[in-house]
Amino acid sequence: MNEMPFQDRPPKTDRVNAYDEKHLAIYVRLLMADEEGADWREVVQVIFGLDPVLEPDRAKTVHDSHLARARWMVQSGYQQLLQPRMQ
Repeated sequence: MNEMPFQDRPPKTDRVNAYDEKHLAIYVRLLMADEEGADWREVVQVIFGLDPVLEPDRAKTVHDSHLARARWMVQSGYQQLLQPRMQ
């Protein structure tokens, strides 16, 4: 089960946010599972600790929204992580 609390949908911002930074490992795991063709039901159970049989709509929402955010991070968000930060 996931040790970090998560929201059903990650905050959708056009900049990397604190939630993204805290959940980078989850994003990587989702991308790897997707690349391997893993069944989303198994993925959501392993990564988020959700039962897709008991909560099918929520489980699908959590999986799909986090995978979409992970893809956004790969496409453009990662560039922000490489930029110097203002303190």
